[in-house]
Amino acid sequence: MLPMVDKTIIFASIAGFIGLLGIFLSSVALLKIRQISRRNEIMFSGKQAKSLESLISDHSEAILNMDKEIQELFEISNRIHNLASKGIHKIGVIRFNPFKDIGGNQSFVVALLDGKNTGLVISSLHTREGTRVYSKPITKGKCEEYQLTEEESTAISAAMLQKGTKI
Repeated sequence: MLPMVDKTIIFASIAGFIGLLGIFLSSVALLKIRQISRRNEIMFSGKQAKSLESLISDHSEAILNMDKEIQELFEISNRIHNLASKGIHKIGVIRFNPFKDIGGNQSFVVALLDGKNTGLVISSLHTREGTRVYSKPITKGKCEEYQLTEEESTAISAAMLQKGTKI
């Protein structure tokens, strides 16, 4: 068994070591706290003592508002797209003379088509007695209800050659 003095020295040495270890660990912790404080000062500089939670909450609310606005813009874009698909995108015009021996090219055909080659063809036949105007529906570049004249087919072909607006 060790004498009493030796035990006291051992316990005192251990206590001194634990004390030094405690001082060292608290110094490291203090340095870490200072680093975090500096980062917070940089991060929150110019802010009015707002907590991080309220800052994140404000940003979350702003993001939700922007999301709603984006959804509204998307819906408006879809409505515009639907309206644009119904508009005239392609036009073909052909002037011609229906009578080979008299008159000039005073008669004409106009093809008015949308982006899907659907629309109508308007024919105007000019004679000495007057002018007659006819129209025929066009679906996907063809007329299923009426027979097309050569000039009407040419006007439709001329209109379909145009690129039109991409829908």
